[in-house]
Amino acid sequence: MNYKYISVVFISILQFNIGFSQSQKVLKTEDLSRYVSEFNTQDKEEAVINLVPNAQSFEWLSANIPLFDCPDSAIEKIYYFRWWSYRKHIKQTPEGHVITEFITPANHAGKYNAISSGLGHQINEGRWLHNQKYIKDYINFWFYIDPKHKVQRFHAFSSWVQDAVYDHYKVALDKPFLANLLPELDADYRKWELEKQLPNQMFYQFDVRDAMEESISGSRKDKNIRPTINSYMYGNATALSEMAKMFNNDTLERRYEKKASFLKKAVHEQLWDDSASFFKVQYEKGGLCDAREAIGFIPWYFDLPKDKAKYAKQWDQLLDKSGFNAPWGLTTAERRHPLFRTHGSGHGCEWDGPVWPYATTQTLKGLSNLLTNYKHKGSMTKQVFYDELHKYAMSHQMNGKTYIGEYQDEKTGEWLKGDNPRSKFYNHSGFADLIINDLVGLKPRPDNILEVNPLLPDSQWDWFCLDQVSYHGKMLTFLWDKDGTKYGKGKGFRVFADGKEIAKSDKLKKIKTRLI
Repeated sequence: MNYKYISVVFISILQFNIGFSQSQKVLKTEDLSRYVSEFNTQDKEEAVINLVPNAQSFEWLSANIPLFDCPDSAIEKIYYFRWWSYRKHIKQTPEGHVITEFITPANHAGKYNAISSGLGHQINEGRWLHNQKYIKDYINFWFYIDPKHKVQRFHAFSSWVQDAVYDHYKVALDKPFLANLLPELDADYRKWELEKQLPNQMFYQFDVRDAMEESISGSRKDKNIRPTINSYMYGNATALSEMAKMFNNDTLERRYEKKASFLKKAVHEQLWDDSASFFKVQYEKGGLCDAREAIGFIPWYFDLPKDKAKYAKQWDQLLDKSGFNAPWGLTTAERRHPLFRTHGSGHGCEWDGPVWPYATTQTLKGLSNLLTNYKHKGSMTKQVFYDELHKYAMSHQMNGKTYIGEYQDEKTGEWLKGDNPRSKFYNHSGFADLIINDLVGLKPRPDNILEVNPLLPDSQWDWFCLDQVSYHGKMLTFLWDKDGTKYGKGKGFRVFADGKEIAKSDKLKKIKTRLI
C-alpha cells in the first residue's frame, strides 16, 4: 500500500472540508466521477506517476477544483479532462512542488523536468485550485530554486510571469506571498532588460526562445523585435506597477508605469503594419515580416492596443479561411501565405501554420479581452468566441480517445507528433481558465468588488453552473437558469458566496457587486 499517495489525498480532502465547510454546494461529483473513470480507463498503462496517481485522482480533484455543468458535452468533458491531465503534472520534489510540461523527461528541461515556456498558462490554470500550495511552490521554484542549480532554465524562454503572478494574487489574495516575491519580480524584469533589450529599448527574441520555433518570421540568430516578448514585457511592467502601488512603493510604481507606457507606444509605432492591418515581427535587418502570424494577437492578451477601429480590424482575420480560420482550430500563421506549412510536418516544432493549443489559448484570451474591455470590437462577437472555444474543445481527441498533444494539422486534426510519449498530456496551454475567467467571466480584482462578465452568447445555453470556485477566501457559485427549473434556485443569472446569494439578474449580463 502506497501511504504517501493516500496521505496526500487525505490531506487535500481534510483541507477542503475544514476550509470550506460553510460552502453549500449546488453541484455534486457524479459527473466528475464518471469522467475520471473514463479517463482512467483510457490511461491503463499510466506510464508516469507524479504526486497523485490515477487511482486517487477522483478524490484529489473533488477536493481541489471548481465543478462545472453545461449543456455542451464537449466543453464540459474537456474542462474535466484538462484538470485531470493537469493533476498528472504536479510533481513533489525535495524542494517543493513543480508543474511539468512534458510528462516524460525532456532533454532541454531543468531540474525535476521543469520548463518555463508554459509557465504563464500553468499559473493561470493553477490559480483556481483550492489548495494553493502547489502553485506557490512552483512560482517559488523559478525564483529561488532554479537559480541555485548548475544549469538554470528560467530565462530559456520568454515569459509573462509577473503578469501571471499578479493575476494569481487577485484570486488567492495572499499579500505576504506577493510582498516577499516583489523584489525578485523586479530583479527578473531587470535581468530581461540586460539580456534582450535593444538600444531602442524594445526587446528581441529568437523564435525558439519564444517556444515558437520554425515560424515564418523567426530566426535562431537574428535579433528580431517580436510582438511576443514586447507584449509580455508590457504586461509584466504593468503588473509590477500595480503591485508596487499596492505596497506604496512610489519609485517602483513610477518606474514601471513609464516602461509600460514606452512599450505601448513603441509596439504601435514599430510593429503595426497599416497596409496589412496587423501587428507583425520587425526584422533586425529592417522592415516588417510580410506574414500575418498568430503572435500578432498577443498584444490584446495584455490590453496593449489602443481602443480604435483600425486596430480592431485585425481580428477580421480570425474569420477568414485564408487567414487563421481552419476546420480544426486557429492556425499559427495566415493560410494564404506562400510559406504556410513549409517547414516539415512533425519533424521539429513548426509554428508556420499548424494549430498549437499554446497559441489558441493566447488568442482566445486576447479575444476575450477585446470583447470585454474594448468599445471597438470589429466583427468579433460572443458567438465567435464561443465557436472557437467549442472547436478547441473538439480538437482534444486522437483515435477515439480524449487527448491533448503538442500541435495539429489544421485540416484533419492529426496530432503531428503522433502518440509520442513526450506529447501525451502536454501541459503547454490552458482550458479551465478559459471557462472560469472568460466564458463564465469571473474577472479577478485586488479589491472586494466581485465582477463577472459572461461571454456566453445570449441564446446559446438555457443553463450552466460553475460551483465551488475558491476566490478571496470564499467559495463562489455562478449559475444561469433561464426558467428556474434546472437548479431550483430561481430564474436568471445568480451569484452565491459561501451559499448566500449576493447578486442576481434576469438576463445573462455583467454583474458587479460587493463581495461580503
